[in-house]
Formats: sequence, structure tokens, C-alpha cells
Amino acid sequence: MRVTKEIISSALKEVFIENTKINIVDAGIVKNIQIFDLDIDLDFEITNPTLQYRKKIEESCVQAIKKISNGLKPKINFIVKKTESPQKIRGKQIPGVKNIIAISSAKGGVGKSTVSSNIAVSLASIGYKVGLIDADIYGPSMHIMFDLQGEIPTKINVNGVAKIKPLENYGVKLLSLGFFAESQQAVVWRGPMASKALNQLLWDTHWGELDYLIVDLPPGTGDIHLSLVQSIPVTGVLVVSTPQDIALSDTKKGVNMFKLKSIDVPILGIVENMSYFTPKELPDKKYYIFGKDGVKKVAEYMGIEMLAEFPILESVREASDIGRPVVLQEKTPIAQEFLELTRKLVKIIKKRNVNLPATKIVETDSSGTPACSSK
Repeated sequence: MRVTKEIISSALKEVFIENTKINIVDAGIVKNIQIFDLDIDLDFEITNPTLQYRKKIEESCVQAIKKISNGLKPKINFIVKKTESPQKIRGKQIPGVKNIIAISSAKGGVGKSTVSSNIAVSLASIGYKVGLIDADIYGPSMHIMFDLQGEIPTKINVNGVAKIKPLENYGVKLLSLGFFAESQQAVVWRGPMASKALNQLLWDTHWGELDYLIVDLPPGTGDIHLSLVQSIPVTGVLVVSTPQDIALSDTKKGVNMFKLKSIDVPILGIVENMSYFTPKELPDKKYYIFGKDGVKKVAEYMGIEMLAEFPILESVREASDIGRPVVLQEKTPIAQEFLELTRKLVKIIKKRNVNLPATKIVETDSSGTPACSSK
């Protein structure tokens, strides 16, 4: 059978806008249909830019087209139509969220996500209302660390506006791009697309009342970091590093970025991860695989408080892999160390809120560069 635009259009009329009887063709969402043998290119114009909405409509359309022939390969290009009255307000605190804590490491692979997940669960365990955003757009992992693989957030109506309802586990509300992308699917996006995805996680989500929103940042000092400080007033940054020189070099760059006059986000402290290794057969022996006191020296040099040092432990890796953060192993020494770090962090944030004004939103010039940034 020869596939025509009319046949494809007819199939797409079986896809309806959620909670209505209006199909996407009659609603004017389908703007263009191009057929190249088995490849079907579709242009859709939408006003709801959320990842959840796009994924849901894409899945429904693919199923509808595959009913014609299983060999067809539909590809959907979403065009977001700007509305006259935007639903989100930039440059202000997220409603109901008291403190926003960014956890950063300019170097990848230092255990930043492990620290983020355990702090979030620790905060929840001592009675705080906690949310966690996995802002590592290109390499999300929190859905794995919280045993929520394969789960998809639902939608909730808030004052007539559709919002994403974050998933929850261990008392922590969580949102990650990992919920919207296939586990083996690479996210190949330019900077503006990644920044837009972050803003959706921040502003298109109904977080409710939170004492702390933890933002697990990706490595580097790029678009995501700038988008964060442009969008919301970050209470402060916790830095994570390993002790070897190559990681510390990047750590200094990351700290200096937040200290720029044009950005000026308080550094709450620094954590040394993978400090040493102690074999079971030699419980009193410490092997400093990545060097000794590297983070301590950098902390002293940069005037940052060193809050904790965590050893290399198999149990930490196993806990992350099975989706149950190690702080839940309540009676173990490593769980107690994470709880102690969390209590220190709470005290520092309370002191910061008393002694320092709220962080200002970063203003940028027409090129997106922070205004008055150091050259």
C-alpha cells in the first residue's frame, strides 16, 4: 500500500488532546507532513513545551502511524508557539520553596550526585520537606539512585495551569530528565535546548511547600549553571571534589565562577569525596589513592570551609546502583557521616540567611553573557 499524507493525517485524527474530544489534526497541531519512503517527518506546533507532554503525544502518534504499517518510521519535530501571557515568572523564588541549594563540581565523576542524593534523603529523614532536581541534562542518574527507573511523572492542574507532579521516594520529591528519555538514549542538545529543559524542570513543576530544593548540577561551568543563576535566587552552593590535582584545578574554576561579581552566589562549603581507601583486612590503614589533603589545602587557600571527607567504600557504590542511598543504612559509620554533613549544612544555611541578603538574579547582556562579568 502506498502511504500518502491523507492516510497519515487520518491516522493522526485518532490522537486526541488530553481530556478533550479534539484530535490533534483538527486542533491545528499538525503543521506539516513529509513522506520519504518509510520515513515520516511531522511538524507539530504546541503551546505546552513540557517534556512530559511532548513524550506523551509522541508515543500516541507513533502508535497510531504504526497501525498503518509497522515498517513506518515517524519523526516528530516540535515547534513551541509563544503565548501572549507566559505561565512562568523568571527571576523570582519558586513559590513555596524556602532554600535552593546547588551542588556543584566542575570536574565530572567525583561523586557529586551521590552526595546530592544522600543529603536530600538526610534532610528528609530529620523532618524537612525536600525536593531534588537532577540538572545533569546530558547524563541524568537520579532516577536510578532513587529506584524510579521506568517511572513517568504525572500531570497536575494548579490554578488552571498544567504542571508536572514530581515523583517521590524516601521522602524526597524528585524530577530528572531520566524520567523522560530512554535509558540508552543519548541526549544530543545544544546549550539553549539544555537550558530550556532546566527551566521546565524548575518552573513547569508543582513542588508544593519545600524547606530545601537541591539542584544536582552537571560538570563544568556552562549553560546549565548560567541558566540556573539567571532563573532563580540560589541560596548557596556546596562544592564536591576529589583530592587529586587534576580535579582540584577544575574545582577552583567552579568556585571562581560562583564568586564572580556578576554572579555572586555564596559558597556554603566543600566536601572531599574518595579521600582514602581502607581494606577490610587492614581496618586501621588508609591508602590515599588520589593524594592526601588536596581539598583541605584548596579550601584554606580559597577561604572555604571544608565540611566532610568521605572514603572510597563499596557499600556507597552498591547503594547507588540499587537505588537506595547509603544514608538509609542508619547504623553504619558512612550513614552517620552523611547525617553529620547535612546537620552542618543546615546550620550554615540558617546562618547565611541571617547574615547575608537574598541572592540576586544574574542579569545578562544581549549575548547571554553575565553583565559586568570579569574578562
